Amino acid sequence: METPTSAPGTSAELAGRLRAVLQHLLPLLRRQSVHGDLTPSRLTALAVLDAHGPLRISELANRMNIALSTTSRMVDLLYGCGWIVRRPDPEDQRASLISLNDDGQQLLRSVRQETTGILAAEIAELPPDRRRLLRDALPALEDLAERAQRPRPAEPPRRGTPTR
Repeated sequence: METPTSAPGTSAELAGRLRAVLQHLLPLLRRQSVHGDLTPSRLTALAVLDAHGPLRISELANRMNIALSTTSRMVDLLYGCGWIVRRPDPEDQRASLISLNDDGQQLLRSVRQETTGILAAEIAELPPDRRRLLRDALPALEDLAERAQRPRPAEPPRRGTPTR
């Protein structure tokens, strides 16, 4: 028996199917990359900086929905690889702003061309009617991606969790 949240066409059913599809597509894109030192999380950080930078590390962490300490370590790695620059924040000299440098922008362009080519080859193998369906679904998928990139408000502390 179907529950209201698992019935065909519900948000939960669509989310489950979309999640499964993404889980199968992402490894395809990752395993064929020639950029071995560029992990998925590092690539995401570069893409966020490209779309929204320059950013403070805290804002990058918020946009990526990961811990500040994790983001700080990642920024150190990206800086060490020569893909980003740090500059003092003109609004607060104690803070810094990070952004892509020319090498980071070139790397991101290269990865995007590579993955676009991989996907284009797979899409070309689909029958025309499936390609049309995929094209028609893109606006909804783009809306989902845009919503996912919005900064999330900080969660209130849980009951019993000390605050600082």
